[in-house]
Amino acid sequence: MTPLAALPSPSTAVWQLGPLPIRAYALCIIAGIVLACVVTEYRLRRRGVAPGAVLDIAVWAVPAGIVGARIYHVITSPEKYFGANGEPLKAFAIWEGGLGIWGAVAGGAVGAWFAARQLGIPLTVVADALAPGLPLAQAVGRFGNWFNNELYGGTTSLPWGLQVHVMDPDNPGHALRDDAGNPVLQPGLYHPTFLYEAIWNVGVAVLVYVLDRRLRLGRGRAFALYVMGYTAGRFWIELMRTDEANQILGLRVNVWTSVLVFLGALIYFLRVRGPREYLVPIGGPTPAATTTGGDVSQVDLAAREATPPVAPDGYRVVTEEQFRAYRETGEVPTDEPTAADGAAPDTDTGAEDGTAAPRTPTDADAAPLTDPDAGRATDPDARDGGPDGAAPADEDRAGAGGARPTDRDS
Repeated sequence: MTPLAALPSPSTAVWQLGPLPIRAYALCIIAGIVLACVVTEYRLRRRGVAPGAVLDIAVWAVPAGIVGARIYHVITSPEKYFGANGEPLKAFAIWEGGLGIWGAVAGGAVGAWFAARQLGIPLTVVADALAPGLPLAQAVGRFGNWFNNELYGGTTSLPWGLQVHVMDPDNPGHALRDDAGNPVLQPGLYHPTFLYEAIWNVGVAVLVYVLDRRLRLGRGRAFALYVMGYTAGRFWIELMRTDEANQILGLRVNVWTSVLVFLGALIYFLRVRGPREYLVPIGGPTPAATTTGGDVSQVDLAAREATPPVAPDGYRVVTEEQFRAYRETGEVPTDEPTAADGAAPDTDTGAEDGTAAPRTPTDADAAPLTDPDAGRATDPDARDGGPDGAAPADEDRAGAGGARPTDRDS
């Protein structure tokens, strides 16, 4: 029977711009990275991080993610490089494809940790800010597999079945052509697993955003929630794929990886407790105080423009109440969060508009928020949160992205 409807696939995934090949997969990866950077930059600013910090983080996290993704692919597919007919030097040929999302996240986390350490930002703050943006980036990147006509599932008669081209091995990135010049299709239709995963990832991003907004997640728990959501979907989608892959006990390696990573994220999510973390700068400028006259809030714009943006030497973790007071007055809090403030369990009573639910005041709340040293750290350990001469953060800097080669394993 001829299907009534089907999803087409592109017959070209590479375009030549003179001598330079423009790969659709790389464009999708770049778009995904830019989207993740925009989301993360917005969420970091909401937590008190200086503008432009996401660029400093991406400069380290993106290359480290590429290296980690390649290492994971080589480890899980060693026969292609170290088998009987393998070519060990091909392990470095990332432009020929072969990246794994598990290694990308692990490597990117190492790069982000290094960058966050230089900036004096806790890694958990970066991870929680990234949590909704990363699955959105993965959703966009999956369309690169669609252009490459790869990583599809088994045959199907569903109306959204995918048409898959036979790709020309002598002309990478282009479909094989028949004598009449028409692209050759694989017989039948196939499950568009790339689309299933893209839709699932968007759902994970929405889930993380909504629960994080409602529960005020902190200490890396928003990122753990993303990991659980992604691996749950990857488990069943991986079972549908028909491309070649190494197996353990009859299941693909990525299926086992999904289970193990999900359990690790679940344990972390259940064991770690604490409120959302906010940051105030150490050794940097304070925000201009806002005064209210009648119905109009007035800010001294002349004073703000006269002071060029300067990156702080580091950051201090404070409670949400202290952060609000700092934003309103420009005075850095001098009191450390108490046990009640720093280890309060998460609840689902957060307001829907993003504001924190009221709580009973503690003795720490009565401590003054003024600092006679005007923004200098009173805790010597807090000053070590960022190195001397931290890189400047300019508010006009754009988000960063980097091209990544075809990922046939992710």
